[in-house]
Amino acid sequence: MIELPSVQSGHEWIVALAPAEMGTVRFGLFSLDAATRQLLRDGREVSLSPKAFQLLLLLVVNRARAVSRQELHQALWPSTFVLDTNIASLIAEIRRALDDAAEPRFIRTMHRFGYRFVGQVDEPPMMAAQTLSAANYRLVWDLRHVLLAEGSNVIGRGADASVLIDATGVSRHHARILIDGGDATLEDLGSKNGTYVAGERVTNPRRLRDGDQIRVGSVVVTFQVSTVSMTTETVS
Repeated sequence: MIELPSVQSGHEWIVALAPAEMGTVRFGLFSLDAATRQLLRDGREVSLSPKAFQLLLLLVVNRARAVSRQELHQALWPSTFVLDTNIASLIAEIRRALDDAAEPRFIRTMHRFGYRFVGQVDEPPMMAAQTLSAANYRLVWDLRHVLLAEGSNVIGRGADASVLIDATGVSRHHARILIDGGDATLEDLGSKNGTYVAGERVTNPRRLRDGDQIRVGSVVVTFQVSTVSMTTETVS
């Protein structure tokens, strides 16, 4: 199992991998493919709403611990007030899809706190190696902590975005960060409201530095670069 990094500042950050970085995770009869946003059972797609899929993905990635309802609210509906029943409805949808309602094998309710993914996950060795190679670059905002993969990382509110930000003023494909070896470059993708770094509009590809503040729509995210020690276990 991959032990993902977390950042603490009085509380734990929720970790959300970019789709290209996540790869495919297998548990029981199921496969969770972050890149195609599909839940498969024995190779056949199982229907999940976009929010339910995102919630399941967050729980799987953060399976080393229980995730509070507050963290899930912030990750799924940033800057928006929603009732706790919204989370409960999504959990019920996930449990129906996983046949996990009668005796939960995958999603456990942590009384008066939140939820935890408790299923046994099988991760191929190649996936562990890819995660390690991209762990030095991330975007941080609110309670989210998104690792960036080598190559193109699209920021936007589209379901196929690598960094999903569903907020006011954010275009479907708003901007992208290109990770190439030791360099990170930010480009605007013709967004309606523009992309800004340190208050300056990005009109040409701009090289990013650790700590740069990037504004997309109404959201400001921080680009961070760090050396992270992670432990991986592979099955030969």
